[in-house]
Amino acid sequence: MSALVEPFAYGYMVNAMWVSALVGATCAFLSAFLMLKGWSLIGDALSHSIVPGVAGAYMLGVPFSLGAFIAGGLAAGAMLFLNQRTKLKEDAIIGLIFTSFFGLGLFMVSLWPTSVNIQTIVLGNILAITPADTIQLVIISGVSLTILFAKWKDLMVTFFDENHARSIGLRPSVLKVLFFTLLSASTVAALQTVGAFLVIAMVVTPGATAYLLTDRFPRLITISVAIGALTSFVGAYSSYFLD
Repeated sequence: MSALVEPFAYGYMVNAMWVSALVGATCAFLSAFLMLKGWSLIGDALSHSIVPGVAGAYMLGVPFSLGAFIAGGLAAGAMLFLNQRTKLKEDAIIGLIFTSFFGLGLFMVSLWPTSVNIQTIVLGNILAITPADTIQLVIISGVSLTILFAKWKDLMVTFFDENHARSIGLRPSVLKVLFFTLLSASTVAALQTVGAFLVIAMVVTPGATAYLLTDRFPRLITISVAIGALTSFVGAYSSYFLD
């Protein structure tokens, strides 16, 4: 029995577990809307599109979260622009943005290989986050969850039917920008926990699993958040014994 509670005796493990749960819950909340709209792959595109931002931030000596957020915002804005102004289908747009940004990121890393820790970008390192990083993750997750709790009904209406949303006075374009901003910020937060390659799991799996368990959206959000927080916590806890 004592072996099971052993991880809680170490500060870095406790920090990793609760931060993982918080980030997992935030990504899972967003996951419900991505599943509703059929935009699951957008999470994957954003997670890879922030790589050039992180690489650039490392090279310039600025916080990598700033570079990642800017790159994610540019990628999300580019996807929205191409979706509204061109005849390209959404899957083609996602593939175009994903490959372009990720390729640019790898090119930047190849130019300055000693300046960028590519393993941290790709795989994350939750056990090595600093107190400043922890505060940053808490702020990102806290602000994102607060806005989502306040606006989830408006987002739900917008994602179900944009025409109806306009008819009742909502502004779908503004709400979409807000959603993608939150998604970009949460992707930056998840980058430190699981890395760019596995962010897709945090923004797709909880919503997809909840979708199989219920057909009511409010309940889907609740189940998705619970799954995201619990699996992230258990994953961090299990890593103590498995690694």
